Amino acid sequence: MTDAERKRGGARTVAVPQAGALEAAALADYAEGAVVSRTIAETDGGTVTLFAFDAGQQLSEHSAPFDAIVLVLDGEAELTVGGRCVRACAGQLVIMPANVPHSVKAAGRFKMLLTMLRSPSKA
Repeated sequence: MTDAERKRGGARTVAVPQAGALEAAALADYAEGAVVSRTIAETDGGTVTLFAFDAGQQLSEHSAPFDAIVLVLDGEAELTVGGRCVRACAGQLVIMPANVPHSVKAAGRFKMLLTMLRSPSKA
């Protein structure tokens, strides 16, 4: 693991070919009893990260200073956004506004693509 990967909590940037098509869910494998993350893209404007959650795994409640969009790629998840519970399955997306507490829990194994959007003043 490189120093840059360590600074990002072990996430690795995946080389994505320009003008090419990839199966997004295949870019991160499930790991027993774990949440796996892989950074797909990272710029001053935001990040795109793929997560693979084993059944029952979760990200505890937290907030971020920028908007986030979750796109469920596989399985089903329970997200809590501002105290409101939302169940989402493959093909559905959930918007998580900036500075609103949110959490993510795997109903079973599931994968999501998380897009974080920094505003120009926060980039």
